[in-house]
Amino acid sequence: MKRQQDALPTGKTETLFRPWLSLVGMSESGWAGIAEEGRAAIAQANLLVGSQRQLHHIPEQVGQRRMLWPSPIQAGIDEILKHQGQQVCVLASGDPFWFGIGATLSRHLPHGAIRSLPGASAFSMAAARQAWPLQDCLCLSLVARDPENLRRAFAPGRRLLVLSENGSSPARLAELLCEAGFANSPLWAWQRMGGEVETCRQALAKDWRDTQVDALNTVAVECVLSRVDAGMSRSAGRPEDDFIHDGQISKREVRAVILAYLAPKGGEHLWDLGGGSGAVSVEWLLADQHNSATVVERREDRCLNIQANAKRFGLPQLHCVQGDCRDVIADLAPPSAVFIGGGITSDGLLERCWQALSVDGRIVASAVTIEGEAALISACQRYGGNLSRIAVERSEALGGFQSMTPQRSVTIWHAKKTLNEKERY
Repeated sequence: MKRQQDALPTGKTETLFRPWLSLVGMSESGWAGIAEEGRAAIAQANLLVGSQRQLHHIPEQVGQRRMLWPSPIQAGIDEILKHQGQQVCVLASGDPFWFGIGATLSRHLPHGAIRSLPGASAFSMAAARQAWPLQDCLCLSLVARDPENLRRAFAPGRRLLVLSENGSSPARLAELLCEAGFANSPLWAWQRMGGEVETCRQALAKDWRDTQVDALNTVAVECVLSRVDAGMSRSAGRPEDDFIHDGQISKREVRAVILAYLAPKGGEHLWDLGGGSGAVSVEWLLADQHNSATVVERREDRCLNIQANAKRFGLPQLHCVQGDCRDVIADLAPPSAVFIGGGITSDGLLERCWQALSVDGRIVASAVTIEGEAALISACQRYGGNLSRIAVERSEALGGFQSMTPQRSVTIWHAKKTLNEKERY
């Protein structure tokens, strides 16, 4: 593989790979819609890769080998990698790096090996047809994804652009909107955009029913409430009734404080130990779409509740492991933060959690028993941090009046691992 040394403005040098793989974006307009640079990349390629629909639009080139994407797709990637150093061209739909093949290929190739020549994305074309500013739209995909994951995207007035997996995707999206209280939302299914037979089907979510459209479609949605109580809160401390639980759930006032101490920054992983309902993990994940979480819970029935809550809130990043925390944490991905909601008195658990944290990692633990509180006091003495005790009172009916009824008080220990602490322990 040829390399070149390019001088950087700072005087430093870095090794760059000469691009040998071209990604050419195209639409239903086919060859006519491909820019001159893209046409040249196709013509010069020794190997041309694409779907049957894409390759059908491309004129034959003498001596050029063509390959249909196989199933599984990894077999095709392996074949492409055998042609390193040769000119290879991969056809993509629209922009290869917007829910496209570019993301997959870039995980297998070094920086600089790929040259991307994007066409108009389905998002761009749909936004143009709707006369919606693209920067104000939320762009999502249903391709190889669970439609339930879209639930958290629904919000009053929000505009969505959604890549469909097949012709039934708009109907499933309409069903989800109705279930979530957005039945009055209009949907537009744009089919074969840019082609000679482009069409659009439009209806309210409540009127869509099981209508099928062309498999190649992109859906535009304008979220409109059909129930005043619909829509998902965007802040921590959601009501207990929002979750499926058996009573083992942190009160919303306490949970809001726990999330403040966990301080999710985005792109971080949480250990939620003794998860109960998984409510803390749900709120951690809703703080940022790139967060992930693993809940460890002993009881099978509670694991089922945790999985149901993950589905209810559209959170595929929530992973539940059934078992004893001490037995499973060695196999978990390293945490950015740890919440211990149960098992704080277990021998060695707290120490192992602290060791697993990297610098700037946060740990939060709660207890309602005297023994648990003693363990938190000991942790604070050893690792630092702070202790808080939260006492919540809620109003309840008392005859014809209202009275404040105390809830069980909760003691919380929270600490952050600093560089000096890492050296000390």
